[in-house]
Amino acid sequence: MRGTRISTAAVITALTVTAAAPALAATPGYHRAELQKSLDAIRDAGVVGVQAQADTGHRRLTARSGVAEVGTSKPVPRDGRFRMGSNTKTFVAVVVLQLVGEGRLSLEDKVADLLPGVVTSPGGDQITVRQLLQHTSGLHNYTADLPVATEQDFLEHRFEEADPAQLVKDAMAKPPEFAPGTSWNYSNTNYLLAGMVIEKLTGNPWAAEVRSRILVPLGLRDTYSPGARTGLAHPHAHGYTVWPGTTKVVDTTELSPTWAGAAGDMITTTDDLSRFWRALLGGKLLRPAEFAEMRRTVPAKTWQETDPGSAYGLGISSTPLSCGELSWSHGGDIHGFATRNGYSGDGRRGVVVSMSTQDFGGPGNQVAKDLVDDVICD
Repeated sequence: MRGTRISTAAVITALTVTAAAPALAATPGYHRAELQKSLDAIRDAGVVGVQAQADTGHRRLTARSGVAEVGTSKPVPRDGRFRMGSNTKTFVAVVVLQLVGEGRLSLEDKVADLLPGVVTSPGGDQITVRQLLQHTSGLHNYTADLPVATEQDFLEHRFEEADPAQLVKDAMAKPPEFAPGTSWNYSNTNYLLAGMVIEKLTGNPWAAEVRSRILVPLGLRDTYSPGARTGLAHPHAHGYTVWPGTTKVVDTTELSPTWAGAAGDMITTTDDLSRFWRALLGGKLLRPAEFAEMRRTVPAKTWQETDPGSAYGLGISSTPLSCGELSWSHGGDIHGFATRNGYSGDGRRGVVVSMSTQDFGGPGNQVAKDLVDDVICD
């Protein structure tokens, strides 16, 4: 301004800006700066790249940190695709529960009756569909036997295709961990069988039923089961693995997803996965009766040391938060990627986090857990 002449419009503008600034600073709720700070902390904990989408109930926030590829300065692509790992189980459980709602099976049906000659483990003839979905079957976890325990094993076998029926057969040759319904332990074998149940009842591959019943209705265009394809659709960050007892960061982006199948082969984006969780918890995918069954939980016995108070329903887990609420979620770990998420019971508040480094419970995981608590409880 020149001299002392100030227009009426300028005075009004100045007063408006002055009055608005404190109000904006005092706006309650979770903000993007907090999300960015958490993602930077995950990066600083050793994760190559990380991206997230948070829903606060009032606004939708996105952020990213780190790089898309080691040795470059390329940023993590916005809403890039990633392997969701065991979050696939929630999609599979939804399809099974929809079939229950349609009267095509019961949660108390014996799996051996639905899949004759398949569940041959001792006591396997008593395992129910509910016990598959809730990890109370006692069945041996087939992934414990995969040749991927070391970097050398992984690199030697990474592109070998696996047959789900053979993986189940191999698991049945191992003794069960406990009698059906008497305890809890996570077993990927349960969800290979759940996928087989879907195929037996519908005549379609489990992935086709997931697509027609969930992906298409919700418009999740960037989510899919890759089948035998070893790569991810672009754009995506590279995925890395740090094996226990080592510090070496190994590129494990490409692998045979047939090892995972219905237990964890799906690929998605933060936007698609957050839309799925909002729809599920908002009651848009299941009828009230089946939705209530999904959230009937039992203590997740073998998770208590790292996640005190955690419980498991039917393809969904719950964890108590600092504010007294529960976080509803399903994590996912597969070579190259780790997915962490959590949403409030109504699906309005929550966050999806994708880390492009699987570090088997490294420090970045605790930061991600704290992030879920911050978003839901803020």
